[in-house]
Amino acid sequence: MELDTPRGPALADIDLLAGEPRYLLAVTHGAGGGVDAPDITAVCDAVLKAGGAAARITQTYRVAGRKMPGSATRPQDEAWTAAVRGVCADPRLAKLPLVLAGRSNGARVACRTAAELGAAAVVALAFPLHPPGKPERSRAEELRGAGVPTLVINGDRDPFGVPDAADATSLVVRQGERHDLAKDVESVGGSVADWLAERLS
Repeated sequence: MELDTPRGPALADIDLLAGEPRYLLAVTHGAGGGVDAPDITAVCDAVLKAGGAAARITQTYRVAGRKMPGSATRPQDEAWTAAVRGVCADPRLAKLPLVLAGRSNGARVACRTAAELGAAAVVALAFPLHPPGKPERSRAEELRGAGVPTLVINGDRDPFGVPDAADATSLVVRQGERHDLAKDVESVGGSVADWLAERLS
């Protein structure tokens, strides 16, 4: 479905099984990627099997044909917030607990907007703690600022760094993994679904 935002249209691919979903996972991509990333796909598959609904949201800049979102956070956050609200306007999804999720840059967006959107939880895949080689430019405050239970899954070889356990409710550090979390995406999906089952039961 196409979603109107102040920054142009976004797109959402919504998946839900028969019956009443337990929660809605709204997930978005990294800066240069798409919603078909292997870890995003695995997480959505696991959420569906666990009785949730999943909305994979392609952000406005990608719909417009741009490869990167730009450095300003406010336009991206405004567009994402409007897109998620558009998804939640669907009567099948409107009353469900909302989980915001994203990979890399998308995880930052999810954290920054969790309070405004009234999210019940955040899932951050490959949260980019700092630009590669620049640990002094930490983004840990975005994690701490989410204000809701937050699951972070990062690889121990991620050049963007690994957050501290104190900055998230739950931190999973996957051995031998880099930023793409591609070695065993099924277990990434399982970790997310299990964590959400505990938090939203």
